[in-house]
Amino acid sequence: MEKKRRIESFLELVLSVAVLTGLDQWTKLLAVEHLKNQADIPLIPNVLSLHYLENRGAAFGIFQNQKVFLVLLTSAILLGVCYILWKLPEGKRFLPMKILCFLITAGGIGNLIDRLRLNYVVDFIYFSLIDFPVFNVADIYVTVSMVLLFVLVLFYYKDEEFQFLKWKSSKEQE
Repeated sequence: MEKKRRIESFLELVLSVAVLTGLDQWTKLLAVEHLKNQADIPLIPNVLSLHYLENRGAAFGIFQNQKVFLVLLTSAILLGVCYILWKLPEGKRFLPMKILCFLITAGGIGNLIDRLRLNYVVDFIYFSLIDFPVFNVADIYVTVSMVLLFVLVLFYYKDEEFQFLKWKSSKEQE
């Protein structure tokens, strides 16, 4: 039964992440086709616009031209999220965490694909009201999920509910 549940969870992850990553990549393709070398397209004047940008760094422009570091960092984070998903108990209680992990994984893979394929990440959403850095759909997945995960960890889950993440010695596993 345990093995069947793990396989079902893995298939849920693959399908969900594929759909979400596909949506991210599709929006980036549209941005390249319709925004590259074009004037910004205001969606809400002086608030939100579509603005094409090739980001060779990470969030807020940090780590510019550090592709190897960013690929390794993203890979490490994705492995960590996969570990959490593997250990995550079944049930409705942990469903919010599971969904957020799917979104984080999809966002990480979406930007990783860009970095590996293009050597930069396609960004195209600009929130000009507060002069926020240009971002993309994958960034939304990761940022919103991390904020919600932070809130869940602080206010929804109890410390003892994270026992599933503790490393067990070979003696404890027996």
